[in-house]
Amino acid sequence: MYTNFWYTAAASGGLAKGPVKVKMLGQNFVLFRDSAGTAHCLSNACTHRGGSLGNGKVHTDTIECPYHGWQFNGAGECTKIPSIGKGGKIPSRTRIDSYPVQEKYGLVFAFLGDCIEEQRPPVMDVPEYGIDGWKPSIMYNEYAANYERSVENTLDPGHNEFVHPTHGFEGTKDDYKVQDYTLDETEYGCGFTMIFQSPALTDVTMKKLRGFAGDLEAGTGHFGPHQTWTKIHMSPTNWFHQYTFRTPVDETHTRSWLVNMRNALLEDEHDIAIEKRQRAIAQQDIVVLEELEPILAPLTNTKENMMPHDKALVRYREYLRTWDAKGWRIDSAQVTLNEKKIVYAVPSPDRNKFKGWVIDPIPTEALACT
Repeated sequence: MYTNFWYTAAASGGLAKGPVKVKMLGQNFVLFRDSAGTAHCLSNACTHRGGSLGNGKVHTDTIECPYHGWQFNGAGECTKIPSIGKGGKIPSRTRIDSYPVQEKYGLVFAFLGDCIEEQRPPVMDVPEYGIDGWKPSIMYNEYAANYERSVENTLDPGHNEFVHPTHGFEGTKDDYKVQDYTLDETEYGCGFTMIFQSPALTDVTMKKLRGFAGDLEAGTGHFGPHQTWTKIHMSPTNWFHQYTFRTPVDETHTRSWLVNMRNALLEDEHDIAIEKRQRAIAQQDIVVLEELEPILAPLTNTKENMMPHDKALVRYREYLRTWDAKGWRIDSAQVTLNEKKIVYAVPSPDRNKFKGWVIDPIPTEALACT
């Protein structure tokens, strides 16, 4: 798991009724909206006695700890300590980490890291969002699998034939072979487009999108360690463009939000059937992902027999090594070793400006970003 990326913390509508406690990167956070409706994300542990802010109350522009009533604003500053009385001096070391937040695509994103704004990788773009002729929908999933394994599954063109019955011929064709493809590289990831042999769809709604067997153009790629895009051209005019935003709960559990954009069957009457199909496909992947051995991807490719069609996920692992070199990978083994003794916080950008933090920064496997 990596610091210094934007992670989906919640759906925007999920913050309407008070604070929300969210576990991301193995740590707890609290989300809340202030009186202006602005969303905030803070480290969850109160710097007094470790009270869970996510179990507290929102007071206008602050979140109140349920243990002793300490209040923190959206910047992580302690604004009230009831026990010292009105006007009492609040120590500067009471500050907790506050993380940059932005809302896009109906989702709340939090930047979990200490990089200054100019150095932060962006949120993956959904260029069709808000464009006439395209309709969005959001599908949420959670599953007991590692997020990197999930990304690799998306980048794997060989699994479709056997995991998804509607995507291929389940290995029954003697001439089956994954065609070669060319990788396209960007600063934050790679991807490819290729032609698949696909059967006709028989579902009434989906048959309107693709009612014939034959060539199907599709492509996929990753953006950062946890986000992926997939473009499925059901016909020359009927397209699905899908963007998956994964958030590691911890090393073995993942939450994901799929933003599906479609340019066909835009009427609301088709929404249920299309989501039903998407959920079925997602569940087919989850069944496989939750049973992979080992749960985490091997540290070296020599522990798996890679095939030519695996080159996208091999390249993905090379991208991960570049973020390892920046010191952004969390040392999960060290965190687990101390989980009952030490509370950690993912360092926020404010740690570049202020000293004297009470809560320890989460350990990483190299030097932190500055």
